[in-house]
Amino acid sequence: MKQISDAKTFDELLDNKYGKLGSEKRDEFEVKAKAFVVGEMIKDARKEAHMTQEALAAKTGTKKSYISRLENGKIDIQISTLFKIFEEGLGKRLGFTML
Repeated sequence: MKQISDAKTFDELLDNKYGKLGSEKRDEFEVKAKAFVVGEMIKDARKEAHMTQEALAAKTGTKKSYISRLENGKIDIQISTLFKIFEEGLGKRLGFTML
């Protein structure tokens, strides 16, 4: 079995620690990592807008505790709620480029 110290790339490190892509342990890690990234994006945008969690919750029809759990990567978010938070709550437009 390969050790973490044997990894030469970040992908190898993840493979050694969490298993190959598609494995249950790796999938769980990927979901948590993405939830963390989304939470940080929300937190950064909220702070840039000089808003409290409570104010953002009020603008989006959610609760402060929900915003807190999102920012801390503790829960998944529906895409419609993500758009609502950024567009209605923070006044930012989320754009996507079609491939």
